[in-house]
Amino acid sequence: MEAVVPVFRRYGADAAPDEAVAAALHIPVNELSVHFSNRHVLVKEATLADLERQKREHVEIFQKYPTAVERLFGLIQQGLTELANTPPEYYAVMQQKFPQAWDVLMQHLDTYSSPQLQQLLNEGIRQRLFRSDINIQLVTKILLEQTNMLLNPAVFPPERYNMAEVFRCIFLYYIRGLCTDEGARIAANHFSRI
Repeated sequence: MEAVVPVFRRYGADAAPDEAVAAALHIPVNELSVHFSNRHVLVKEATLADLERQKREHVEIFQKYPTAVERLFGLIQQGLTELANTPPEYYAVMQQKFPQAWDVLMQHLDTYSSPQLQQLLNEGIRQRLFRSDINIQLVTKILLEQTNMLLNPAVFPPERYNMAEVFRCIFLYYIRGLCTDEGARIAANHFSRI
């Protein structure tokens, strides 16, 4: 199913030709309807598979970087890469035309991203890289709402804004403000590469 996501990103989840979708799945076109009752089911299943891919990439990021600050910046870098490889209108189409897939994305933020961020913030505080006076639940909520704001085409119309730059401005400066002096030094190294 992961192979379908680049097809959706290229053409749009609503406009991707059945032939391209079937080719990505390595099945004949006439078997699409056998495996998926409609495009909504297909987009939802592809979204679930893509989220699993992202989780595997997160494991690799956590293995690569020893500190919470580096891990958080690694996640941000992955997010920037995802946005760079995703047409600006992709998420708007998901939100408007594929509500089940959009709900999967929003649920993922609540059940996976939120606990992951809370864990990173806790770890960073223990490592003395994030300020000890931050409200972990509130900062997590702010980070997630920043994600929602980024993906909301009414706030940042993709035809008007470079989404990768919006992502950078929303997250990087905010996270730097959460850091202690030592955390800021580590963040500065990663910040310069993003």
